[in-house]
Amino acid sequence: MAQEAPNSPHKGRSAIHLSPMEVPKASDVLANELRERILSGEFKEGTPLPSERELVLQTKMSRTTVREALRILEVQALVRIRAGRAGGAFVQRPDRESVARSVSMLIRGRQIRLEALHETREGLEPYCAQLAAIHRTDADLAALDSTNLAMREAGDDLDAFLRANIDWHLSVAAASHNEILAGFMTALSQAIFAATKNESFVNDEIRSATANAHRLITESIKKQDAEGARRRMGRHISVYADAVKDVEVRTAIPVVEDGQWEPELGLDPTEDSA
Repeated sequence: MAQEAPNSPHKGRSAIHLSPMEVPKASDVLANELRERILSGEFKEGTPLPSERELVLQTKMSRTTVREALRILEVQALVRIRAGRAGGAFVQRPDRESVARSVSMLIRGRQIRLEALHETREGLEPYCAQLAAIHRTDADLAALDSTNLAMREAGDDLDAFLRANIDWHLSVAAASHNEILAGFMTALSQAIFAATKNESFVNDEIRSATANAHRLITESIKKQDAEGARRRMGRHISVYADAVKDVEVRTAIPVVEDGQWEPELGLDPTEDSA
């Protein structure tokens, strides 16, 4: 049997030392368990979770802990809470709005520069248009045509023009059938609109150029001309970004509250149909 050396200064005491340990909150443990089972697909969308009382009995956790865990999942948009006798917590899967909320919080929390948003757009939107030309469906084309018509019929109504404009850009992103890109575009379009709505800037010339750019890009998407759609969208966004810089320099981007849709603005010089 091993014995401590007779000259040990701590005779009779263990030489093992442990560092302080952080124990996770019980509500976080429960929320993590439920989150993983939702994201893995084990709990299908629309499935009701056990009631608070049942969760308390099953987990041996307090009612306060269970409520806090459900609240965490509700904030993360993984469950929706319904009140009433037929209510409870129901599973829902993340969608593009979840991405939009996260990006919007980043923009607001970090006070992202307008220039950085335009740089991001120049990287994302041409690829959205390229994918849209490859994957678009008849329903996608109908949505693009509808927004183009709404833009032409907006007349002098600035808000109607801007709403049609954001609907078109988001319709292109939706036609890409990439939910992550669509989510990013949802958040970016809200931020850009909030920073650039300017009646003196959105004049008749800009409206005409924007409508023309949208028409040409839509034609490329209809023809499934992926390279043409990418090139035209890239020019559209690049020229718009340069025009905004000439109008006003901004250092922080305000973003509308979640769930409030606001339009963005677009600009493209008149280009030929090549």
